[in-house]
Amino acid sequence: MEMKETVAIVTGGASGLGEATVRRIVAAGGKAAIFDMNEERGQALAEELGNDRVLFLKTDVANSGEVDVNVANVKETFGKINAAINCAGIATPGKVLSKRGPLDLSQFEQVIRVNLTGTFNVIRLAAAAMQDNEPNEEGERGVIVNTASVAAYEGQIGQAAYSASKGGVVGLTLPIARELASSGIRVMTIAPGLVETPLFAGLPEAARESLASMVPFPPRLGRPEEYAKLVESIFTNPMLNGEVIRLDGAIRMQPK
Repeated sequence: MEMKETVAIVTGGASGLGEATVRRIVAAGGKAAIFDMNEERGQALAEELGNDRVLFLKTDVANSGEVDVNVANVKETFGKINAAINCAGIATPGKVLSKRGPLDLSQFEQVIRVNLTGTFNVIRLAAAAMQDNEPNEEGERGVIVNTASVAAYEGQIGQAAYSASKGGVVGLTLPIARELASSGIRVMTIAPGLVETPLFAGLPEAARESLASMVPFPPRLGRPEEYAKLVESIFTNPMLNGEVIRLDGAIRMQPK
């Protein structure tokens, strides 16, 4: 699939990895629907890139009804959906046991709800919209790209909820790819390392340099545009299916 042929749902598309992906899709001639809770940023990005190519829909990705309605809205507006990129996520830290006592269960549940349940919710509803597409010459009807994290493999202290949620995304990849193969829908996951997103923007420069020095090569934080480039590579290579790709500069996270 070429990006110029893409009509994509991008969750978390108002900032960070999702924003970079939306920009790359539009620059290549495709169209994107931003599913995000940040109405101000989402609307501004849609206006900047052109409302004929970008649709913003305020969406709680873990809300079944909201996603169902908004998927239908995208299909009605752009005529089809043949890609979904799941970037929406939260990273609320918290130790299982701290001086305040055990971690509040609701905090764990909220991270799982957004990162894992939200990803699955969008996968299932986007795939339902894709299955009616006319297949291309490879028999392909759609591509789904999820976002995990190196924390799925090397979770640090205080990341139990985040690591569990991203490990779940990794675990979804192969079985769903196998299931959707008969419909011509590919499923891939990217596991980024340390990327220069709004999460890092508020850190002091010394802290940012310390994090960057942990990356073997290149010795810096990743850039959202590099994630978007990998999304494009996945789109254009039909043999990429059912796999998780680390995008991390060879980093292996330490306990803390």
